[in-house]
Amino acid sequence: MHFGTYMGIFWILKFILYPLGFKITFLLILYACLSLAVPFIGYFYLKSYRDRVCDGVISFGQACLFTLLMYMFASLLSSVAYYVYFQFIDNGFIAEQYCYLYDTLGGMLGNGGNENLIEAMELAKDNIRSMTPINMTFSFLSNNIVICSIIAIPTALIGMRRRKTAEA
Repeated sequence: MHFGTYMGIFWILKFILYPLGFKITFLLILYACLSLAVPFIGYFYLKSYRDRVCDGVISFGQACLFTLLMYMFASLLSSVAYYVYFQFIDNGFIAEQYCYLYDTLGGMLGNGGNENLIEAMELAKDNIRSMTPINMTFSFLSNNIVICSIIAIPTALIGMRRRKTAEA
């Protein structure tokens, strides 16, 4: 929970850049770079936990459970901030930006045999516009959980350390 809280605060600060990035492209690039840093920060926290709490030894199962729980706590903490943002601040801004992106992509595709794709994008736009703040929050939460569950496995593989056997 301790490291998950730190990771969650990092995700909240990183999320602030996300809506601003639709207006200032540099901030969206910075958001993407910070998102790519998450597995490295997760490894740093795992290494710190392994060395300080586990005396430098941690099994794959313990390392995987540690990273999964760290990401789970971070996801729950950041979801509170997502909900506050979508309920009180957003007013449909992100949904409209997604719809604008779909419209731009649809205009680039034209009418050259892409009717099914354009129809799917229209359906996606309708779904995005109909999402409530709690739906948006759960969407971000589920994305965080799925992606971080995948990231936890290689992080645990890299961060695990077996006890060194005594040499005869």
